[in-house]
Amino acid sequence: MSTVPRDRHGSTVITMNTRRRHLRLVTDPETRPDLRHPRRSDVVVYRVRVDIDDADPPIWRRIDFRSDLTLDVVHQVLQVAFGWTDSHLHRFSLGGGAFDWDSQLFLCPYDVADADAVDDGLPAAETHLDETLTAPGDALHYLYDYGDNWELTLRLEQVLPAEGEYAAALVVDGERAAPPEDCGHLVDAVSLAEVPPDPARFEKDRINDALRGPYFVLREAKVDPRLVDLVHRLGYTAHGDSLSQAALALTAAPASLEAADMVGHLRGFQWFLDRAADGGIPLTGAGYLKPADVVEASKVVPVMADWIGAKNREAHCYPLLQFREMLQDFGLLRKYKGRLLLTKTGQAAQRDVNALCEHLASRLNPKASDEFHVQASLLTLAYAGASPDAQLPLSTIAAILTELGWRHANGTPVTGSAVRYLPVYEVLINVTDQPVTLRRRDVVSAGAAALARRALGL
Repeated sequence: MSTVPRDRHGSTVITMNTRRRHLRLVTDPETRPDLRHPRRSDVVVYRVRVDIDDADPPIWRRIDFRSDLTLDVVHQVLQVAFGWTDSHLHRFSLGGGAFDWDSQLFLCPYDVADADAVDDGLPAAETHLDETLTAPGDALHYLYDYGDNWELTLRLEQVLPAEGEYAAALVVDGERAAPPEDCGHLVDAVSLAEVPPDPARFEKDRINDALRGPYFVLREAKVDPRLVDLVHRLGYTAHGDSLSQAALALTAAPASLEAADMVGHLRGFQWFLDRAADGGIPLTGAGYLKPADVVEASKVVPVMADWIGAKNREAHCYPLLQFREMLQDFGLLRKYKGRLLLTKTGQAAQRDVNALCEHLASRLNPKASDEFHVQASLLTLAYAGASPDAQLPLSTIAAILTELGWRHANGTPVTGSAVRYLPVYEVLINVTDQPVTLRRRDVVSAGAAALARRALGL
């Protein structure tokens, strides 16, 4: 018989050996399974039945999806099909529920940014529908609103040929109105009897009209998804219609100008590339262009058209200095032993105007981690691409940035002048066959508009 150790007051003493008997080694959690399928080699139509789990009587939609859609688009289709407003978080899962450990998760942007080991998953925006469903009977789970907990099951019923131009999605059948937002997970007929105005109402035509709205048109046109998300996010704000119209105008405009037309719009860029190709551009000891080159460059760089004062000292010609430094930042020129030389990219761009346009478009598409820079650049590109031979609406862009929550350091709203400091503005305003005078300093040329559209993927 073992003796239980006690202290001087008669209380049981918990020894290290006692503790060990009640402890166990907890290993790191296993990695979530990868349940995805290989992508299809062709595009087909998936006829999918989508049910709200546990709804009685059933609340469901039968939807034809294009198989190559990413899950972020599928999410938007479901929001439209069930009359929700995309006001809450969501996720998809394979192999189980959205919070089951043995399921694979596909996460919304917020969860991607905030994911921990327990919620480890892939971005829904980078996962395609045909990676999750392949054969009739396959199921994909969807959770919307982690409070109300709307759990839906997408079950593949048929794989159909995609004939001709096929929309992202089309609702073909369904029953009953979906529960409204923030009603508290009501799924039975008694609870829902007085919540929707007409619980039995199902409006297929209205849903399909909404599936032809700006979000889906822009995604179909391959517009940069980040811009599409901004259009969607700002849809119900004061400037939502303005941005939506500008973005839709991008899809209707011609994609590019002929190379011969672009040459005249890129004279300032070409002068520097040609000058650097001839043994490099010599710099002063302080690192500036020499006076003779300042004089010549000022004749062709558009923003120098009405610069006040002598045009023979780069240090005193701020627009020219800014333009030259932009060419370096964009990887076309580099400093080496007191000269400006062409980079390898610059060499290709100097010989081929199409290569120059392609490189500029690539660099104009924002890839920085600075969210303000990304959003401001995307908005500027959108309005520029929709505004050939018109003023860039700087005040509107500034108002949208303010609506998105941005402010100056002193708390005041964003102003149009802030947009002028963006590299995207510096490039676009100098892509023109006209001098940039005070009256024309915000005018977007046809060449600049074409370049902006190319930067957005059009």
